[in-house]
Amino acid sequence: MDYKKTNAPTNTVTRNTMELCNETGNIYESIAIIGKRANQISVEIKQELSKKLQEFSTTTDSLDEVFENREQIEISRFYEKLPKPSLIATEEFLEGKVYFRNAAQSADTED
Repeated sequence: MDYKKTNAPTNTVTRNTMELCNETGNIYESIAIIGKRANQISVEIKQELSKKLQEFSTTTDSLDEVFENREQIEISRFYEKLPKPSLIATEEFLEGKVYFRNAAQSADTED
C-alpha cells in the first residue's frame, strides 16, 4: 500500500464512537479490528524502511568511519512525518477499506 497518498491526519483527532461502531455494531470489536490493521501497517512500513536503509549499510562499522548521508537522513525524515499506523488504520476502517469477518458469525451461518 502507498502510505504517501493516505489522507489520514498526522495529529490525533477526536472520533465519534458511534461512527466507529456502525460497521460492526460493537465498539470493542471495531477497536480490535483497527488495532490488528495498525499492526499490519506498522510491519509493512518497518520492512519498507529497513529495505531502503539496507542500501546504506556498510560491512565494516567503526566509530571513526561514521559519517552523515543526506539521502539516509531524508528517508528517515520522510518516515517520521508519516501518520502513525493507528491513524492510518482508523481512516481506512472509516472509509470501508478494511476487510474483516467475524469467525463466530461465519461459523453460525455454516451450521
